[in-house]
Amino acid sequence: MDITLDPVIAHPKPEEAALGTVAGDRRVIHCDMDAFFASVEQRDNPDLRGKPVAVGGSRERGVVAAASYEARRFGVHSAMPSVTARRKCADLIFVKPRFDVYKQVSLQIREIFHEYTPLVEPLSLDEAYLDVTENLKGIPYATQVAREIRAKIFQETGLTASVGISYQKFLAKMASDQRKPNGMFVITPEMGPAFMEQLPIQKFHGIGPATAAKFNRLGIFTGLDLKGRSLEFLQERFGKAGSYYYWLAQGVDHRPVCPDRIRKSVGAENTFSNDLTELEAMKTALQPIIDKVWRHCDQTGVRGRTVTLKVKYADFHQITRSRTLSGMVEGREALEAASFELLSALVPFPKPVRLLGVSLSTLNTDEESEPPQLSLAL
Repeated sequence: MDITLDPVIAHPKPEEAALGTVAGDRRVIHCDMDAFFASVEQRDNPDLRGKPVAVGGSRERGVVAAASYEARRFGVHSAMPSVTARRKCADLIFVKPRFDVYKQVSLQIREIFHEYTPLVEPLSLDEAYLDVTENLKGIPYATQVAREIRAKIFQETGLTASVGISYQKFLAKMASDQRKPNGMFVITPEMGPAFMEQLPIQKFHGIGPATAAKFNRLGIFTGLDLKGRSLEFLQERFGKAGSYYYWLAQGVDHRPVCPDRIRKSVGAENTFSNDLTELEAMKTALQPIIDKVWRHCDQTGVRGRTVTLKVKYADFHQITRSRTLSGMVEGREALEAASFELLSALVPFPKPVRLLGVSLSTLNTDEESEPPQLSLAL
């Protein structure tokens, strides 16, 4: 699986040619870096290579931000409490996150993407969509573009990427999961319907455990089951998302790759070393979180109308409470007041609190504004 041995093709394979047989067909690449944070740490510290690594806090209250593939074999994964991760893998090595380094490497990778296409839609530091239908190098096949990009990423960063290629974003995303790590997979228009029909509902991108369970209760377990339900049926049970699920099951995904993807929210959160039980202690703990959010707003000029409070209890049950104001939050004091109001509405707290977070959305960068909502969204 050495990427340096992955040849750049001169003649297309059948699945490569199929993506370009119909005029106007899109060719979308989803590039996903392999265990990105952990791989950067293993790259920069040879002693960590080949060993189970978790990026995150090792303390009792810590949470795993990323896990190497060696750690994943033991069942360790991101968002897992560090105590649980340690139980699963006694030899697990915890490494403190270096987000400034990860961001710099991410920018380096994006520069490579932009050598091939201006249509790059970053989803996070470690993944992005690329529309290479008309790429800057005039390469006729998306698979050839993907091979060159993967090779260049490896040559310049020492890191590997998994890539999915298809004629739409959803299937490109699904394809990138098929050959992890350090692999590539193509889903052609001929393959798309059958692939979608056999896909377990919980594997659909954007469908979490709770939504998957709801689908299962309705007798929907696969893409084929979903395809057999009417638009009205899905809208009635899932609201606006029902339309998305319906058209997805029909194989319709016309979403473009958006290079100017608008940030929808600004937020920060903190997991505490000890559970909090008193309102005043929680207000104190919120201060640096609010500071961080407003610092970003102050530096970027971003403003928003919706303040959301995130609370995770000691048993990991999580809730959010939001308030949308009639105007933009223009100062730190207003952000603090809204956050404290949302927090005070939860008194008495049913359980100790292990995490608090604050975010600001309905931003002035949004294309559309939501109507004012002065009451709490409980």
